[in-house]
Amino acid sequence: MSIFNSFNINASGMTAERYRMDIIAENVANQNTTRTADGTPYRRKVVTFEERGQRVGSFSSYLGHASSAYKGKGVRVGKVMEDNWTQMNMVYDPSHPDADENGYVLYPNVNIVTEMTNLIDASRSYEANATAFNASKSIAMKGLEMAGGAQ
Repeated sequence: MSIFNSFNINASGMTAERYRMDIIAENVANQNTTRTADGTPYRRKVVTFEERGQRVGSFSSYLGHASSAYKGKGVRVGKVMEDNWTQMNMVYDPSHPDADENGYVLYPNVNIVTEMTNLIDASRSYEANATAFNASKSIAMKGLEMAGGAQ
């Protein structure tokens, strides 16, 4: 693996985690949005990651790419999906314009504690990738210094 592969892997991790932090910020910003463009409450979004590189379809194509499977390629955002497994929050507020006939308002399924925990996780992952990137850069610089001094 070349030093540039290391840079690419760390940079892809930082990019993916930055995008994850953006989605978390969107969730927090919409924690009280009871009506979106389609008339329903906002649904929390979740980011999933996958390995960067060629997507493998069949078993035979997987075997064909088996040797490259051990080479690091980094990470990318696989998809952003709505959280349909967490229940929405029902709050009694008859004065709210979106209240139903019983006075209950359907609020988004955004839990601020969960979002802040995920934000800390994404932030620490970003920092770990930045630290690894800087370590790779330091190694490359030391190698260049040693090569320059050998003349």
